[in-house]
Amino acid sequence: MAARVQAGGVAQHVEVRVARAEEEDRRDGRWLPVRPVLRGAPRPDYGAAVLSVIVPLAPDETEEGPLLEALRHLPAGSEVIVVRSGGAARARPGAWPEGIAFREVTSGRGRARQMNLGAREARGEWLWFLHADTRLDARAIAALGAFTGRGEPALGWFGLRFRDGPALTRVNAAGANLRSAWLGIPFGDQGFVIRAADFARLGGYDEAAPYGEDHLLVWAARGAGLPLRRVGATLSTSARKYARKGWGPTTWLHVRLTAVQAWRAWRAMRRAGRRA
Repeated sequence: MAARVQAGGVAQHVEVRVARAEEEDRRDGRWLPVRPVLRGAPRPDYGAAVLSVIVPLAPDETEEGPLLEALRHLPAGSEVIVVRSGGAARARPGAWPEGIAFREVTSGRGRARQMNLGAREARGEWLWFLHADTRLDARAIAALGAFTGRGEPALGWFGLRFRDGPALTRVNAAGANLRSAWLGIPFGDQGFVIRAADFARLGGYDEAAPYGEDHLLVWAARGAGLPLRRVGATLSTSARKYARKGWGPTTWLHVRLTAVQAWRAWRAMRRAGRRA
C-alpha cells in the first residue's frame, strides 16, 4: 500500500509494506492488531524542520522498547529524547539509524517536569510527545509528516485505541475520540504534536498540577486561540491501569477528575476573557 506524505509543500509517495493489514470494522469501531514493517522505502521528508520526539519514562517503566523500534523510521534529522526520572539508564537501542539523534536526559519526578525538560533540550521546530506504552505504525508517521508539512500553528492529536485490557475499554476509546472531535479536549496519550515556539508560548506543561497536565495544556491552547487538529491516524496505548485497578473504578476516577479540572479551567478562561 502507498501512503501519501505532504512535506514542505511537495507531495511524495512513500511505499509502505505492512506485514498484516490493518482493518477497521466500521460497524463497532473495532481495530485489528497491526505490525508495520517498512521494507526498502524512502523515509518521509518533513522538510528542513527537525522533529523532536519526547518520551518521558517513569523509574519502573518497561514498555518503551516497541515504541523506540517504531521511531527508527522517522526521517533523517529527527531526534528522540528519552527523559528518565530515576531508574537505570537506557542504552541507545542497537543498530540505531545514524541520521536520527538519540539522547537521554534525567529529570526530577513528575511527567510534566520531564516533558518540559525534554522540550527545553529539543532542537526541533516540532515537538511530538509520546507515552512509553504508545504504539504507532507507518500510517501514523506518514500522517505526522502531512500535518507538519502544512506548517499550520496548531496542537495536533491522534485517534486513540486500547490494544489490551478489559473489553469495555473500547467504550473509553470511543469516548475519548468523540470528546476530542466534538469538544476539542484530547489527552496526552493521543500523542500531542506542536511547534516548539507555540509550546513555549503556552508556558509548557503545568508542573504544579497534581494530575492532568495534558488536559491543562489543551485548555491553555484554547485560551490562547491555538487550534486543535486531528493529525489523521490512530495510536494505540495500553489499558494496564484498567486491568490492574478495575474498569469501573478507573473510568469513574478519570471522569470525575477530568470534570473537576475542566470546570476550573473553563472558569479561569472565562475570567481571563473578561479582563482582556
